Amino acid sequence: MTSDQNAVVLATYAKDLIAEDLHSSIWNSSPPVYITRYWSGEPAPASRHAEVRVCWNKNQLIVRFICEQQEPLIISDQPVTDRKTLGLWDRDVCEIFVAPDTSDPNVYFEFEAAPTGEWIDLGIKITPTARETEWDYSSAMTTTQQITTGKITIAIAIPWSERLPKPQTGSEWLVNLFRCVGPDEATRYLAWRPTFTPEPMFHVPAEFGVLKFQ
Repeated sequence: MTSDQNAVVLATYAKDLIAEDLHSSIWNSSPPVYITRYWSGEPAPASRHAEVRVCWNKNQLIVRFICEQQEPLIISDQPVTDRKTLGLWDRDVCEIFVAPDTSDPNVYFEFEAAPTGEWIDLGIKITPTARETEWDYSSAMTTTQQITTGKITIAIAIPWSERLPKPQTGSEWLVNLFRCVGPDEATRYLAWRPTFTPEPMFHVPAEFGVLKFQ
């Protein structure tokens, strides 16, 4: 586990918080972290930064992204929200990866949500030779979103389950947070914890930080 406090996300217990209430004062109990760099580690302009807060309660994990949006949205003109959208990562999207078992960081879950309400959830396993994706993984995640002038707010709620068991106060998972924005493949991938790969890549468990439940 990392001892770097800059690599820790604190998830605050929020008994009465619901993800649909994007602007509840309860969110303020959770200290923010910021997505300010590209996957490469290079700084991204402030016009692409995002603030992230994480809360939890007896039912679910709840993550809220507030993103600067000073450029045209890259979104589907015919969004489908009643099932997962493969390839969502090719458009504007916010993402959280979590590994509940810190002893096995190569097994983790990927959750994405777009400003349109589109979403995707995937199970991931990194092996010595490949990345295996569980395309039919079903988390029952839900999303809430709001687009305003210069801002996008997105919340992801993920119910506890056998695969994603409810933590205890003091539990620690592994986590990374991402944002994709804009049309340019060379500059659209932002990460809370940069992955430092030669080409854009988010699937680097070695660079995950800690998600600490308090």
